[in-house]
Amino acid sequence: MQQVTRLYNAFLFAMAFISGAMLVWLMVSVVVSVFMRNLGIQPFAWLFTSSEYALLYMTMLGAPWLVRVKGHVHIELVTAGLRPAARRIISRLVAALCVLVCLVLAWKGVELVHTNLARNDYDVRAYYFPRWLLTISFPVCFGLMAVEFSRFVFGRELMHSGEAGIHE
Repeated sequence: MQQVTRLYNAFLFAMAFISGAMLVWLMVSVVVSVFMRNLGIQPFAWLFTSSEYALLYMTMLGAPWLVRVKGHVHIELVTAGLRPAARRIISRLVAALCVLVCLVLAWKGVELVHTNLARNDYDVRAYYFPRWLLTISFPVCFGLMAVEFSRFVFGRELMHSGEAGIHE
């Protein structure tokens, strides 16, 4: 079981690393595009397309890791005013709702990928790109987010600390 946990953690961190690399690519692509425009050169079409794809992948690949480190935006004003027992209950209920939403979105993502494969859909811009390669990120990443949120439902750690204003 420890080997599975290590592989899972490595996969999660690899996704976060790729997400960070895509953020760097976005910066580079914008700088190159602006530089080319200032020189009077039309920027490459693939530069825009790759930036658009990077926005999707960066968001999806980084999301499960953000859940793990409680990096998503949430407001603790209400939970800070609760007693510890009530805060535990509310925090676990919120996390359970997050699991449910992520599982629904993962299921819809599976349906979307299946549709893309059945129709042999392509995203046609600067180049032909199989659409399932874009949509596969939905079931994978929302599924992993469901796993990470479930850690706050069943684990010892709570999603909400009850310390409003401390983390800003």
